Amino acid sequence: MPGTNLTREEAQQRAKLLTVDSYEVDLDLSGAQEGGTYRSVTTVRFDSAETGAESFIDLVAPAVHEVTLNGDPLDPAEVFADSRIALPGLLEGRNVVRVVADCAYTNTGEGLHRFVDPVDQQAYLYTQFEVPDARRVFASFEQPDLKATFQFTVKAPSGWTVISNSPTPEPKDDVWVFEPTPRISTYITALIVGPYHSVHSVYEKDGQSVPLGIYCRPSLAEFLDSDAIFEVTRQGFDWFQEKFDYAYPFEKYDQLFVPEFNAGAMENAGAVTIRDQYVFRSKVTDAAYELRAETILHELAHMWFGDLVTMEWWNDLWLNESFATYTSIACQAYHPDSRWPHSWTTFANSMKTWAYRQDQLPSTHPIMAEIRDLDDVLVNFDGITYAKGASVLKQLVAYVGMDEFFRGVQAYFKAHAFGNTRLSDLLGALEQTSGRDLGTWSQKWLQTAGINILRPEIETDADGVITSFAIRQEAPALPAGAQGEPTLRPHRIAVGLYDFDGAEGGSGKLVRDERVELDVDGELTAVPQLVGRRRPDVILLNDDDLSYAKVRLDEDSLAFVTEHLGDFESSLPRALCWASAWDMTRDAELATRDYLALVLSGIGKESDIGVVQSLHRQVKLAIELYADPTAREALLTRWTDATLAHLRSAEAGGDHQLAWARAFAATARTPEQLDLLEALLEGRETIEGLAVDTELRWAFVQRLAAVGRFDEAEIAAEYERDKTAAGERHAATARAARPSEEAKAEAWASVVESDKLPNAVQEAVIAGFVQTDQRELLAPYTDKYFAVVKEIWDTRSHEIAQQVATGLYPGIQVAQETLAQTDAWLASAEPSAALRRLVSESRSGVERALKAQAADAQATTA
Repeated sequence: MPGTNLTREEAQQRAKLLTVDSYEVDLDLSGAQEGGTYRSVTTVRFDSAETGAESFIDLVAPAVHEVTLNGDPLDPAEVFADSRIALPGLLEGRNVVRVVADCAYTNTGEGLHRFVDPVDQQAYLYTQFEVPDARRVFASFEQPDLKATFQFTVKAPSGWTVISNSPTPEPKDDVWVFEPTPRISTYITALIVGPYHSVHSVYEKDGQSVPLGIYCRPSLAEFLDSDAIFEVTRQGFDWFQEKFDYAYPFEKYDQLFVPEFNAGAMENAGAVTIRDQYVFRSKVTDAAYELRAETILHELAHMWFGDLVTMEWWNDLWLNESFATYTSIACQAYHPDSRWPHSWTTFANSMKTWAYRQDQLPSTHPIMAEIRDLDDVLVNFDGITYAKGASVLKQLVAYVGMDEFFRGVQAYFKAHAFGNTRLSDLLGALEQTSGRDLGTWSQKWLQTAGINILRPEIETDADGVITSFAIRQEAPALPAGAQGEPTLRPHRIAVGLYDFDGAEGGSGKLVRDERVELDVDGELTAVPQLVGRRRPDVILLNDDDLSYAKVRLDEDSLAFVTEHLGDFESSLPRALCWASAWDMTRDAELATRDYLALVLSGIGKESDIGVVQSLHRQVKLAIELYADPTAREALLTRWTDATLAHLRSAEAGGDHQLAWARAFAATARTPEQLDLLEALLEGRETIEGLAVDTELRWAFVQRLAAVGRFDEAEIAAEYERDKTAAGERHAATARAARPSEEAKAEAWASVVESDKLPNAVQEAVIAGFVQTDQRELLAPYTDKYFAVVKEIWDTRSHEIAQQVATGLYPGIQVAQETLAQTDAWLASAEPSAALRRLVSESRSGVERALKAQAADAQATTA
């Protein structure tokens, strides 16, 4: 039986047979405040290419009451099984199927999610359909290439609002009848229902007028900075419409901040849903605003690339997401009014770090992955699909030229509007506008897995003049278990030459004196342009971050950067050097203690707050997982002392002060440090400019709970101060973090032995449960994890099961025994391919940590 899966072959066969015209979906959500199930009535008009053929329509529902095909009733007991309704005896030409079912509200963030706000006790609904979850709300042909129009009719409780892809109508007797949508895929249809607060505006330019809306729960309305959100949105409209040369393709554009959302956002046509953590309740750094802006722009870009023109099947998911990521960051970098012209620094610092990590896992795969079925795609929303794909797309733009790239994109949109495409359609358009043959490029970059390393090879004479300069490209062996062969690739890169413009030991900046851009191909590429030039202080490969490759510094450059990393005049070369150092640490080429020393020497000069916050996370992870265990406590003490010193010296009220406060709270450990956290919470002590507001309070409370200072009474008291959905999640994290056997057993039972927790609360409990300084306390849960993870995977929804499979894996138990247990489970448990992939990825983290710990221990004795 198919369960809830669908293979690519089945989808191709169905697409050859059927052409879908329209859906009429009638939902009775009048009982949503109470929950339970709701009535779903779907009428679908479609054509069949053959008389007498058989097919099926998808539905996940507790009960099906009626199925009528071309006026003839079918017995639901005979035709409905698993997630499919059989459609026998189709007519050639027009067919009509009508399905009446009871569908279920969810608390998993899939299908029609129902959430009750503890502030007003009102229910709030929203749909999340990517990848295959429209079928949880209405009967549908659940694949992206069977586009149709959708007309929704919704009965809702009095006083509620209903938002969908089409403009919101005036309700009559609490029934909302929407106009049909353009032809779109099932996964980007949407319904958002509840007593939502809204703010409205309009985008107007050159006679164009697009209604704009922003929605959130009333309990968040006081924090909704709608003007800033509208500003970013308008910049996106300006930039995308100019670059795409295609007017926004839908009638309105709503952005809805919804609770308990699993992803960052979702590109529903004209009705984008966004996690409501982006409505900031407390002070956040500018990095958070930049990330929110990128998310807004990413989803807006999808209105063209993804919604107007849609991939035929999920193997081109990477192109869908990579294009949105690349263009959103390009908009931030190049729009004249952007607050974040440094967005490529952020990209190098965060997205590419994610990509490099993902590309070194045993599950690494070509960017254009082989997606055999829905199970494959569900675990493929990863760092290769998003971050490596966007990195390679950036290289493609450099390869063909930005103007040529966008001219190709313009032709692509015009040729395929409201249709479906394959990668070859876009590459063909780019070949036409650029004159480049992209066949070899595509084969080496998109159809192979793994990463390259670029190293400079430099010779100088006695006077320091370069006599030979070449770039060596390596293709390391792929991780054990990965498919494919190492591949050398063509790279378009820049080489930057930097000199320090100040006296040694004094103030000054590392400034780029020269830049050489060239193609690197094969194992060794000579760079004759640099021969005869005096060797600079630092030579940086892949300057400006044009290509996707791990970069190593030569010995002299590394020595200079170690002393002067914070002195680069520009943020991007700093970010590239920080990323290279972190990569070397993960690869056991740089000892954790040396990485810590490097960070401590340069972070005080780092102006980019996003980079600073990344360094905070990376140092903590390195010490807790990659350091020699015998040195871990000393390194943590050194780091925490430094965080407190920076906290006290940072500019009052600034982003860096807030970031250092959070870094300090994350590892505070001595009695004096913990006393300070308590004193700051109670107001007995203050640090000038530091607002200990709601979110920062919870960071302090969670740390105090994790070290045993706070128990239920203190956590409950803090929740009384913040009786909101966010407060509930924070309290759940704090309770699970407590260092007692009872607290751990309670947290474990709530996640593993019960399926009642909503997705966001379960995530919060798991985050609290796993504390790196509670290894001994958590050790017994290794056996328990392997005893239950397969059953959890087989019986819970995908999102819930994935949280458990990845979040509760014993990754902090860095030991050969953990590897052995994992291997034994993989050999005997017969997990699905998706679960095998997730557990194997987690296992590789332990393996990497063991190697890094050995390197750090060796550095101690060297």
